Amino acid sequence: MMSGFSRSSAAGLLVGATLLTASACGSGSAETAAGPGAATGEKPEVVAAFYPLQWLTEQIGGPDAQVTTVTAPGVEPHDVELGIQQVTDIRNAALTVYIKGIQPAVDEAVEPDTSFDAATAVTTIPAGEHGHEEGEEEHGHEELPYDPHLWLDPSRLATVATKLGERLAAADPAHAQGYQDRAAKTAATLGALDQEFTQALSTCATKTLVTAHEAFGYLADRYRLKQVGITLDPETEPSPARLSEVAKLAKAEGVTTIFTESLVSPKVAEVLASQVGAKTAVLDPLESKPSGDYLSAMRDNLKTIQTALGCTA
Repeated sequence: MMSGFSRSSAAGLLVGATLLTASACGSGSAETAAGPGAATGEKPEVVAAFYPLQWLTEQIGGPDAQVTTVTAPGVEPHDVELGIQQVTDIRNAALTVYIKGIQPAVDEAVEPDTSFDAATAVTTIPAGEHGHEEGEEEHGHEELPYDPHLWLDPSRLATVATKLGERLAAADPAHAQGYQDRAAKTAATLGALDQEFTQALSTCATKTLVTAHEAFGYLADRYRLKQVGITLDPETEPSPARLSEVAKLAKAEGVTTIFTESLVSPKVAEVLASQVGAKTAVLDPLESKPSGDYLSAMRDNLKTIQTALGCTA
């Protein structure tokens, strides 16, 4: 995986090349304030940076918008590099839905007037509990002052849904009511999911989630759990000191499960689990498309957490 600096630099070069190409072509056609496609009656093109935002945008866009993503299934969003065509797609989109800091290449490509940073719609929480360890490289979102994994709290994602409905309505006024209606419906669905989590996690034997990396801060914050990440970033190797610290805490708090992820090697979690006499289980941070959809994957996560924490509700 390239460092954040390399990704940003590469994206900047691609953006520059794209703009030069566009200037040379000089088609002379002007796009309206409603975005590409609005003047011709075509569906406005909306780019969602990675899976949770793609799912949300598809729910709200419905039949009125053409939604695409720059992150293929099975790919960590942090690893995405943009080609010239993808940069062009972002620049020509009626709206790009992203979270600043997750994908530096996307951050470089978006235009302020035609982009929506989902993190601006909610109250964010600080980045992970422990800072950089000596010798750690900076990857992905480590430089952010806030935790970007806001989609793992359904109540916050419901707030994003409402705001996204407003942004799509503004980008495509001809179908404003449809966007707003679907946004309200999606927000209600996410509100119901939030209530499922609240009830199911209200009475648990332990409150500590030991996770492969610190992706579940919003979930822990919302449902009064405690997240302990082995690493801050999924591609950072934890130091022996950090492993020892987490093992000591896990034993002290009676942790029976160490959570790993589908896109991350389970080796470190397995080593830690053997040290503390625990088992491992997969908890999906939903950074890439699951086998089902957002709702089913979140419910699978809920069942896994209930079992691991001994929740009886």
